Amino acid sequence: MTDLNGKFFWYELMTSDPEGAIRFYSDVVGWTTEPFGEDLQGDTYHVISASAGEMGGIMAIPAPLKDHGMRPWWGGYIGSADVDADAKRLTEAGGSVKRAPEDIPGVGRFAVMGDPGGAIFMLLKGEGPGEMQAAPPMANGHVGWHELYSGDFDKDLAFYTSQFGWGKGEAMDMGPMGSYQLFSMSGATEFNEMAGGMMARPTEMPMPLWLFYFVVPDIDEAVERVKAGGGTVLNGPMEVPGGAWIIQGSDPQGAMFALVGMRNG
Repeated sequence: MTDLNGKFFWYELMTSDPEGAIRFYSDVVGWTTEPFGEDLQGDTYHVISASAGEMGGIMAIPAPLKDHGMRPWWGGYIGSADVDADAKRLTEAGGSVKRAPEDIPGVGRFAVMGDPGGAIFMLLKGEGPGEMQAAPPMANGHVGWHELYSGDFDKDLAFYTSQFGWGKGEAMDMGPMGSYQLFSMSGATEFNEMAGGMMARPTEMPMPLWLFYFVVPDIDEAVERVKAGGGTVLNGPMEVPGGAWIIQGSDPQGAMFALVGMRNG
């Protein structure tokens, strides 16, 4: 089975309108969803499936977080063999615990973490070992690229590479915007093994965050579906190395997301 420790493998949308979000992404990305019991607040949790199987979930923003001003947001879970030990280790390495390790009945144990620059991610150890397989590269509907807008580029790069064993690929010069550091989650340094990139947070980005690029078959068709569904294209389409095209956008509820796909027209 695939070793998911130290790798992003589950992606979760907390939103003000789960049903509206499901309609939007089902049309834009092609997901199917299925209710999976209730979350810790008693609301329905919807599991997302793409072309190669389950890959995430959609849920309502929990009331306590909503009361503190949380807005719709995509988060990612990194696999952990021992959530409690990893939370302690990551804190000692400059990270922070935002929500202490806790069990989700029937699912596993998780914790909410912050990296040294302030971007949020989660740790998760599932109850059953080896239940999930990683999706093939660029499988439709799955995450094809992970991008960190870092609050502290040097510390964050050292944090993820040292604590999770991620490999450093090429660092691309983006002029005034600084360096765009490619990384793998396997420890590899070859270009075809890269899983994402890190860069210093641009001034227009309100906070450090992880952005996830969902794979679509045709970027231009997906752009039209984004617009028709009430979403907003913030940037793109733009060609990237390897011949793919990307956009960054926000969904109708305001969560930021991204798409990657080919231009077939």
